[in-house]
Amino acid sequence: MTVMLSPAVLPEPPFRVPRDRADLQLFLQAALTLEHLTIPPYLTAMHTMRAGTNRPAFFVIRSVVLEEMLHMTLVANLLNAVGGRPLVAHSRFVSAYPARLPFSRDDVTVALRHFGVEALETFLAVERPAYVAEPPGHPSVREDDGWTSVGQFYRTIREGVLRLTDELGERELFRGDPARQVGPRDFYNSGGEAFPVTDLASALTALRVITEQGEGADRTVFDSDDRLFGEARQPAHYFRFDEILRQRSYGPHDTPATGPTGPALAVTWHDVQPIDPAARVADYPPGGEVRRAADRFDDVYALLLCVLERAFTGDPGALRRTVPTMLELRDLAGWLCRNPHPDPERRARGLFASPTYEITNSRLARARSELAG
Repeated sequence: MTVMLSPAVLPEPPFRVPRDRADLQLFLQAALTLEHLTIPPYLTAMHTMRAGTNRPAFFVIRSVVLEEMLHMTLVANLLNAVGGRPLVAHSRFVSAYPARLPFSRDDVTVALRHFGVEALETFLAVERPAYVAEPPGHPSVREDDGWTSVGQFYRTIREGVLRLTDELGERELFRGDPARQVGPRDFYNSGGEAFPVTDLASALTALRVITEQGEGADRTVFDSDDRLFGEARQPAHYFRFDEILRQRSYGPHDTPATGPTGPALAVTWHDVQPIDPAARVADYPPGGEVRRAADRFDDVYALLLCVLERAFTGDPGALRRTVPTMLELRDLAGWLCRNPHPDPERRARGLFASPTYEITNSRLARARSELAG
């Protein structure tokens, strides 16, 4: 029987519109942490698919992962633009799993689950469009004393950016070092593109990309990449996951109300290696191959975070050096998820091993030393 730990609770900024520069930096660091929170669960679903199966679903989830990485980059650019410093290579940045979804009125647990209905329902809860949540202080949320949705949180950041631009002046608010900005030359390979944030217009565009890629633009099922970047129009994250769950694609004239009416999307739920969502590295016997691979995965992930922090704090070109690191993570995760769990009881239940994303400060310290070398 799987025993789930109590979900980790991520700290949330106060329920208010950011009042000053320090407040805005606090909100943006929380947004950076939130964007990263989704990536390990999405990757876990990908890697637990049996090789060669569920290719449409695999590439849908992969596209969302890459766009979440873009969102992290744009939030980091915005944080740098207002004089902050993105914190990535720290154990506080990497949540323990399972974790409670922050900025949500609903009690949603985000866990590392294998590909399946339960995982997809969680992904839909994470990406769910929020059309009615106004920022704190609006008459419609007068009775609320806490965050109701991720969409409301981002709308509040937008409101804070607008107010502080009025109070401080655009040049004064966006006085961060332009050399820290990650741009299209620094590597990105998916929908949308990374671009520098240097003023109010680019800040609002960054927030628009983040929210509309996740929820859809103008209450449609589609994002705005076609208008912002001249790319093909595609469903937003929520609706891409909905396509998998309903096993049907959204057509060009579909709406959130109609649901998907396009071609069928083939999904075989049984083509998966089931895993224990409560798995820990300590569950794998010391000295065994699975334990070594799980430890190596966490070490390499710590290295990836150190490279990302370097890219976000003064060396944007470091992003190019994440490619071999991500390839090694892919190979390690695939190897782990193809191996039956070394614990006899879990193996008898048909469970497989999996990465656990236990990133400690000691791992990060070793990663910094390796990166310096």
